[in-house]
Amino acid sequence: MDIQLVKQRFGIIGNSPLLNRALDIAMQVASTDLAVLISGESGTGKENIPQIIHSYSSRKHGTLIAVNCGAIPDGTIDSELFGHEKGAFTGAIDKRRGYFEVADKGTIFLDEVADLPLSTQVRLLRVLETGEFMKVGSSQVQKTNVRVVAATNVNIQEAIRNNKFREDLYYRLNSIPIYLPPLRERKEDIPFLFKKFANDFSEKYRMPSIQLGARAMEGFVNYRWPGNIRQLKNITEQISIIEKDRTITIDTVKNYLKDANYTELPALINNKSVDAESFANEREILYKVLFDMKRDVTDLKKLVMDVLQTGGSKKDLSTEDEAVIQRLYDDGIKVQRNSPYREANSFDISDTENIQDTHEIIEESLSLEDKEKELIIKALDKHNGKRKYAAEELGISERTLYRKIKEYDIK
Repeated sequence: MDIQLVKQRFGIIGNSPLLNRALDIAMQVASTDLAVLISGESGTGKENIPQIIHSYSSRKHGTLIAVNCGAIPDGTIDSELFGHEKGAFTGAIDKRRGYFEVADKGTIFLDEVADLPLSTQVRLLRVLETGEFMKVGSSQVQKTNVRVVAATNVNIQEAIRNNKFREDLYYRLNSIPIYLPPLRERKEDIPFLFKKFANDFSEKYRMPSIQLGARAMEGFVNYRWPGNIRQLKNITEQISIIEKDRTITIDTVKNYLKDANYTELPALINNKSVDAESFANEREILYKVLFDMKRDVTDLKKLVMDVLQTGGSKKDLSTEDEAVIQRLYDDGIKVQRNSPYREANSFDISDTENIQDTHEIIEESLSLEDKEKELIIKALDKHNGKRKYAAEELGISERTLYRKIKEYDIK
């Protein structure tokens, strides 16, 4: 089966490896009856996959029904999918056949399957496992022989964690997973898609086709396209109709794409869900140590200069100053205090020899692991062993903290 012939038949534009991989899987599984779950962002063309699967399967002479699960109200979704008996509910004046009954020996495409209510998910799971269902208001079991292809643009794993999607149904639907890449992952296809859409609208509206200048095309290619192919098509149509000049410049593109020079920079998305290994790793603890130490040393220098200038004693030190000295002392940066300060509440630092650098007083470990372990122990002690608050204090996730506790064998 030639993949180029499939693209030509279904009007699919592009030759990126990810797109070719998705089409190849669709053609390979078409001859089977396995359930297929298509994942991908909205506007990536997921609706083409069930058509390919159905057309190259033994069910091609049967019915292909596409159902947008997100567009049907929760109160009627069971009736739409499985049918109902007369009088089953208010307004059920006649008996009705559902999509699973109509599509018998064919294929049913459940778009946005993650929007199904949990009660309907139970019914769908039974159909997938046994081929049996019951109409709303009926106690009679019916059989259907339907190939199910589902699609979603949401993170199913996250929906499972939030108890919005059944895990057993996910594994039943995900017998064959197919991923359709967003447009930003197949940038090499953007010029061809634009040219195809521009020519289509030229014929449709009987006007010359628009062309993109070099910089304008660069702006198109580098744009993120959150709406994917659907958005690219809409923008191309807008430009074709509105602009009189048929050669489009980068300035014109900016009127339609406010961030046409978009470059993909690292960004923090959904801070609560960022995994410890991808962002909050060991370096964060090190950075925190260094920044805190730098701040404390700066505070100490300022404090020393102030006291030297005033020739003061402990009574001249504010509570905040004492806290700085105590914190530095606790952290291993020792300020040598003379006897009068320890015994008579005075602190004479007029003699600068009483102040010594850290490396002259103690041999402090420079191991990152030792510092990391020390900070973790201090945070746990400060919060009485409560890992949640200790993790917040350290600026890392609770899972990373738990892993570090096991790694360093902290009791």
